[in-house]
Amino acid sequence: MSGLKITEFSVHDIRFPTNVTGDGTDAMNKECDYSAAYIVLKTNSDLKGQGMTFTIGRGNDIVCYAIEQIANRIVGKELDPIFNDMGAFFDFLVSDPQHRWLGPEKGVIHLATAAVNNAVWDLLAKHEKKPLWKLVVDWTPEQFVKATSFRYITDAITKEEALALLKEKEAGKKAREEEVIKKGYPAYTTSVGWLGYSDEKVVRLTKEALNQGFNHFKLKVGADPEDDLRRGRLIRSIIDDKANLPAGRVIEPRTIEGKNAGPAGCVLMVDANQVWDVPQAIEYMKKLEPLKPWFIEEPTAPDDAVGHAAIRKALKEINIGVATGEHAHNRMVFKQLLQLDAIDVCQIDSCRVGGVNELLSIMLMAAKYGVPVCPHAGGVGLCEYVIHLSLIDYICVSGEMERNVLEFVDHLHEHFLYPVSINSQGRYNVPLDPKGGYSIDMYEESMKEYTYPEGSYWVAAAEAEKRGEAPPIPKHL
Repeated sequence: MSGLKITEFSVHDIRFPTNVTGDGTDAMNKECDYSAAYIVLKTNSDLKGQGMTFTIGRGNDIVCYAIEQIANRIVGKELDPIFNDMGAFFDFLVSDPQHRWLGPEKGVIHLATAAVNNAVWDLLAKHEKKPLWKLVVDWTPEQFVKATSFRYITDAITKEEALALLKEKEAGKKAREEEVIKKGYPAYTTSVGWLGYSDEKVVRLTKEALNQGFNHFKLKVGADPEDDLRRGRLIRSIIDDKANLPAGRVIEPRTIEGKNAGPAGCVLMVDANQVWDVPQAIEYMKKLEPLKPWFIEEPTAPDDAVGHAAIRKALKEINIGVATGEHAHNRMVFKQLLQLDAIDVCQIDSCRVGGVNELLSIMLMAAKYGVPVCPHAGGVGLCEYVIHLSLIDYICVSGEMERNVLEFVDHLHEHFLYPVSINSQGRYNVPLDPKGGYSIDMYEESMKEYTYPEGSYWVAAAEAEKRGEAPPIPKHL
């Protein structure tokens, strides 16, 4: 027994002023200051666990308050019993009756649950001196199932079915692990297509992304169909020209099969960020059909599984798929999306649902229903998190990465001790540092500068506003 216990915690409201440069802008979210509601768990040793959830600015303080309420419940708890049964720990986190009344398992209280739960998983991985993905990959199928949340989803997948699925993949785990470490995990970029970017910036970023090895690109849409067509055709004119591809770039046919790839082997996706009603989504996407996107992401309200199913059925006629998940509250919403055959792509988010336990259950359901997992990322810290999830899905659960792509947005990685990186083939490098845990340790200097409202950046911004001046543009932007 280690004798380790959680002794205290600190919570931090950290906001980055991405709104000053238009990063993160889309048809729904026109003002975005990428923010982290961030927790540091301390123990009676040097071991610390970091965790966070993501917001886009205002309201981050509300999530921070909720994190404090949940974290108060685990102060003084010994870590050995938690580490030995992470599934039971998740049940404990979501079982407080008065907290459940605020959800249950959705909204601000679940965002806060994710931050606390992610911090404990980070503690466990650091304690075992493994990156989080490696911690889970090295588990037996029985250990994997024990850590997974099955409450409310056994009509979609049972523990017995999950165990059989994992055992079926067990023999190839070592080979898949070696392959992905060698090649990297496939990625796509959203950095080229924010709604607030000028045409000149879109052209520059698209060409840069091609040179970085990307061949999957996402465009934000939903404000105006004619302008969306124009912007989409602008990107298509660049990515469909073979002359713009790096010398020697080889795109494997299997990775673009059924994705409406252009003549150069590049794929375009579009994302509406929930702005449409169901009939409106269908009609709007018919207007964007000339762009030949692989899928439309978040075409309508994220809770509307029936609506997504109707959109998917209608768009099948023009060979456009449907993707969603970044705002799906919990495993139960994903269950309904999968049971109703409503999505072609399952977009889990590391912070929207309640943490790793729940994400494991969603991966298992997606594998059973044959839907590829392509996580939502970007923001701040999300890329650092989700590479671990995609590696777990590939090595343990689905055994597939040929058709999967993991979102990459090139923002704010420099604020983390263990940042993600992309190789020359447009793939995520696999995090291997045994000290990295869940890869979310943030530099103290960054936390001091961007803590809201007392951080040095926000003090300077408030002073500029008093003088009637524009806020300062941070050097990293």
